Amino acid sequence: MPQQERPFDLLNKVLGQKVLIKLKGGAQIRGSLSSFDIHMNLVLQDAEELDDGQLRTKMGTILLRGGNILYISPA
Repeated sequence: MPQQERPFDLLNKVLGQKVLIKLKGGAQIRGSLSSFDIHMNLVLQDAEELDDGQLRTKMGTILLRGGNILYISPA
């Protein structure tokens, strides 16, 4: 039986890579995953807010609170 990966294993694989994050309320953020903690709080570098896939606002370095995140996907 293949070993099942845990969510933090997957986040470790994408450290330093671009991710797309959907937040409660519908906002979408894209940026390079810099770090995360056990509460799924994320630090993103070169973060951008998207509106229908188009750049809306450049945000730079941000911290996203884990409780506001609906999903994380490779960008």
